[in-house]
Formats: sequence, structure tokens, C-alpha cells
Amino acid sequence: MTAPVFVVEQMPSASQFVLDGPEGRHAVSVKRLRPGEDVVLTDGRGRWTEGVVKAAEGKDRLVVMDLESVHEEPPESPRITVVQALPKGDRGELAVETMTETGVDAIVPWAASRCITQWKGERGAKALAKWRATAREAGKQSRRVRFPEVADAMTSRQVAALLAKSDLAAVLHESGDEPLATAELPAQGEIVLVIGPEGGVSPEELALFTEAGARAYRLGRSVLRTSTAGTAAAALLLGRTGRWA
Repeated sequence: MTAPVFVVEQMPSASQFVLDGPEGRHAVSVKRLRPGEDVVLTDGRGRWTEGVVKAAEGKDRLVVMDLESVHEEPPESPRITVVQALPKGDRGELAVETMTETGVDAIVPWAASRCITQWKGERGAKALAKWRATAREAGKQSRRVRFPEVADAMTSRQVAALLAKSDLAAVLHESGDEPLATAELPAQGEIVLVIGPEGGVSPEELALFTEAGARAYRLGRSVLRTSTAGTAAAALLLGRTGRWA
């Protein structure tokens, strides 16, 4: 899929559609699309259709014609969920952006005990909204039609419950005696991968996750930042599962 992607709240039901608002402004004023160019419209939940630009009107209205019937991209399998401890500064958005571009299916913000950043009250709501907006924009940029879900922030016990239901539960940790590159992967179902904070996963958290069925794995010889480890590990898993074939 090479045509630029734009998000609509509802999929068009006719052969012609007017893309307006922020998406229309981006198409007309930023992308500067012209008649005859192809575009993809998606709801970000797997449904999409392709059409041709008929006209650009003003600064924020793109008329799209010759829309195809709506297609639906099935969910990927195995599904890859990354539990991302809250990084400091804007590294959270960086992690979400690159994991989305790589192809993860879900991202779970995790309030680990050693996180410097804490999401509380209005600040937490704004941070979560920023993560979700980042996933949406990165999904468009990478031309996905099924964007990753960004869950509400979880506690360690909630993460343990998520791990207990998965088909492969993995924690990136220096105590791991097996590299993730050789872990036995499920052919379907769900892989849940835990990425700790700058200070690492605490012994208590590791014990809790181990009790839930998780296992510690090493990623490589070098130590990655929390904001890049999830992307590197997801790329490894996507390649090994055949999803990048």
C-alpha cells in the first residue's frame, strides 16, 4: 500500500467523499495532493478503501472519487503487545511512534515502581491522550490501516494478569538465561513483552511476573534505553514470526 493514509470517523458509503477538518487540511495544505493522486481512507481499526483525488478546495477540503468497496484487514497473528514502562520526558512518545511504525498491535503504559514519571490526575490523562495521538499519527505515516491500541495505564498486578492470559509472556531483563532470539514462539495467539523503566524491573515485580508465567529474556549484549528496547524486540519478533515475510 503506497498511497497516503487519512483517518475518517466513519467509512464512506458512496463512491465520492469530502475529507475535511484536520485531515482535509493535512491532505491539502501539507501533503498538497492534486487531482489524479491515489489516497487511502481508513478508520484505523482495519477497515479501508482507496480512491482518487477529484479536487482540492480551499485549504482543508479534499474531494475523493472512485472509492472502492470497503476492505477489512484481519488482525495479525500472533498478536504482539508491548507493556512499556513510563519513560521520562518525551521518550514515551518516541517509543510509541517507533513501535507503531514497526508493527506492534497494542501498547500498554505501565506505572512501574522505579518509574521517574508518574501519571496522576489531569497530567496522566493528557499524557495518555498524547500517546494515543502519537500512535494514530505514526499509524498514518507508516500507512497502516489497523493502528495499535493504547490501553489505559496499568499497575504491576494488572500487567501480571495480562501476562497470565498470554501465549508467550516475556520480560526483558539482564537475569534472563536465554536470548529472545531463540525463545520458542507461538504460531498464533498473543505475545506480551514487558519493557522496564530506566531503573529496571524491580525484584518484586520480576517475581510477580514470573509467578504469572512470564520468563526473563535477554535481547542482546548492549543495553538499550527503555524507549528503544520495545522497538528492537518487536522487530525481532515480527521477523521470527513471519509477519515481516
